[in-house]
Amino acid sequence: MNLEYFIAKRVQSSAAYKNSVSAPIIKIAIAAIAIGVIVMLIAIATGVGLQKKIKEKVSAFNGHVSISLYDRNNSITTVKPISINQVFYPEFESVPEVVHVQAVATLGGMIRTEKDFEGIILKGVGTDYDWTYFKDFLIDGALPDMTLESVTREILISDDIARRLQLKVGDKAPTYFVKPNASSNGNPTISRGFTVSGIYDSGLEEYDTKFIIGDIRHIQKINKWENDQIGKFEVFIDDFDNLDQLGIKIFQNTDSLLNSQTIIQQYPTIFSWLALLDSNVYGIIAIILIVGIINMITALLVLILDRTRMIGILKALGAGNWLVRKIFLYNAMSLILQGLVIGNVIGLGLIGIQYFFSPFTLDPSTYYVTEAPVYLSLWHVIALNLGTFILCLLVLIIPSFIISKISPVKAMRFE
Repeated sequence: MNLEYFIAKRVQSSAAYKNSVSAPIIKIAIAAIAIGVIVMLIAIATGVGLQKKIKEKVSAFNGHVSISLYDRNNSITTVKPISINQVFYPEFESVPEVVHVQAVATLGGMIRTEKDFEGIILKGVGTDYDWTYFKDFLIDGALPDMTLESVTREILISDDIARRLQLKVGDKAPTYFVKPNASSNGNPTISRGFTVSGIYDSGLEEYDTKFIIGDIRHIQKINKWENDQIGKFEVFIDDFDNLDQLGIKIFQNTDSLLNSQTIIQQYPTIFSWLALLDSNVYGIIAIILIVGIINMITALLVLILDRTRMIGILKALGAGNWLVRKIFLYNAMSLILQGLVIGNVIGLGLIGIQYFFSPFTLDPSTYYVTEAPVYLSLWHVIALNLGTFILCLLVLIIPSFIISKISPVKAMRFE
């Protein structure tokens, strides 16, 4: 039998322990650990969830890596086409981490209704387009059917554009584009009579205010491109965490006339802001751990003070300093575990409520999402609990040294 553990359990179960002066301090220490775990779980879940959701949304519009011609033009719209006949399309065999490659093109235009008009960017896509993300964004109607042999006039518009132009699913959306190399003679614009097949809401205001999705063949005809000419390639990889390394690898395996950029390179402001979230989460965890450790140290010192006579008796009976210290460390271990259990039950419960019911919303103009996203893996929970438990226990070894300074004779006289 483990003598130290046995004595610690007997001390905890005694009525004197539960009604002692140290009882309120112990409860406060348990509450501090529990509250700390709740805050840390929520901080990690919201921080990781927000990063994951924004990365997914930005990737949905741009892919993880874009491959296009070297061009000084900074416009979102495509100026010069490239051939779709590339060694990496449709399968990027030289980089096995690439899971999908799709061809797209963009063209600026204007939707004009009887009452209003709105500038837009038509993103042209084909049969190779991956609609996975937009299935989640879709709030009304259906996705455009790109499998037809003839050019489809169906388009997907954002909820923001639909509200401003008062468009619904099934409505006509007359759209006008400037002809390439238009002369002063004749009409410089060309029109397309699109039909709204669906309405999406990504929560990314930067995109929702501009983009509509339609058939890439419209852009090819308006720009007088060949059927095998497109604007750029969007490349998707299997692991976003390896984006920097895979971005270099993709660049090295493309034609010298083509340039490839990761979305981090294209949108450095967004991803610099996301990087700050990691610093905030680490800061919160550090502060909470410090507060929890201070409370546990206080509780341990109060326990030692409250059980000074017991320490003296044990030492008089021949118990060594380490044996007595382990009794109190077992006691502290029990308090930490109680706090962890309570904190995990409440913390994971709150995260579950947000995940399934989303009662907490955010301003999309600031946070790029309409609701606070949460994401927590089993690894996060295990690492947080194990790290908190081990760190608190290691730190508590230091104040337990005070036991070695207690004299048995003085301790038994202690009132």
